[in-house]
Amino acid sequence: MPNHENAPAREATPDRALRTVLGKPLADPQQLPPQAHPDEPTMGAIRAIFLDVDGTYANYGVVPEGHVHAVRAARAGGHKVLLCTGRPLAMLSESIVEAGFDGIVASAGAYVEVDDEVLLDRCFPAELASRTIEALDAHNAAYILEAQGSLHVAPAAEERLRDIIEEHFQKSPDGCAMGSSAILGNLSVTTNRADVSFAKVSVFDAAIPVERIAEQIGEGIAVVANSIADEGRHSGELYQRGISKADGVEVASARLGINREDTIAVGDGENDLEMIAFAGVGIAIEGSPPDLLAMADHTAAPPHREGLVAAFADLGLITVCPGGLDGQETINPRLYRRTASNIAAGDLPDDGEQDSQ
Repeated sequence: MPNHENAPAREATPDRALRTVLGKPLADPQQLPPQAHPDEPTMGAIRAIFLDVDGTYANYGVVPEGHVHAVRAARAGGHKVLLCTGRPLAMLSESIVEAGFDGIVASAGAYVEVDDEVLLDRCFPAELASRTIEALDAHNAAYILEAQGSLHVAPAAEERLRDIIEEHFQKSPDGCAMGSSAILGNLSVTTNRADVSFAKVSVFDAAIPVERIAEQIGEGIAVVANSIADEGRHSGELYQRGISKADGVEVASARLGINREDTIAVGDGENDLEMIAFAGVGIAIEGSPPDLLAMADHTAAPPHREGLVAAFADLGLITVCPGGLDGQETINPRLYRRTASNIAAGDLPDDGEQDSQ
């Protein structure tokens, strides 16, 4: 089991004074229903499933058909399914949310929405935002300031940023950059970025490693690998220290009245560690970082093999049969494997490459 003593601490409840980007009312934390005792899992309970997007639910921004069917079948059975992603709302295309979800945890836990109600919406404090932009600009970084309703890039970095993102998504198995549209389509070239409120920063290129930029920014900042296009140490994601996806799992499951032991988290990246550790059941995608694989209870096949179908079936969330999911959705069951048994990858056809993050 990896040592997580230095992992960022989570805030237990949302701050009542937090602003909302989309103008929706912020829930009063005192109105959140009490959570059931986490040591008492319930038989046949409604489960809350939290899905990372890149490399878990989608591959290069494209959601496989089997995953759409699995989400719909699980929800039809009464379970709650939520996206839990490092992306802000502005990076979630219609195709990503098409299946229908009970809520979204965005910006790696900075934003939480359940049943169209905003429960958390945390942006960088002004002083931290100023230090962050100054350090990034000093090292000629190509980065996006991510708000829930907008994405911002510096004029001097726009062309370089677009080239990097398009090149990454062209690595998809079909060679199509379709997944890049959710990012580039909402990108605003912003000269005065000091006036922008943002929840997270995605860095796609910089003159020095992003870890060193984080050190120069100083107190209040943390860094993980870029979950959309990991280009090595000169790319990454900057977020407020103390915020994680586990915040979203905790707050959303409390709002839904679901026991912590009845939560399921699925992910493949560094920013999924806390939620995998927090959830009642943690599932890591094959090829995830070693710490995440060690933390998880199960593994699942990557999205190009529609691994969530087998994972959902193994946990009793859906039924896979020759006629389809729960007798309604038509699928090809031979592509799916059981996650708990860790069947070797060679036992099934490898029909494409996986988005590494």
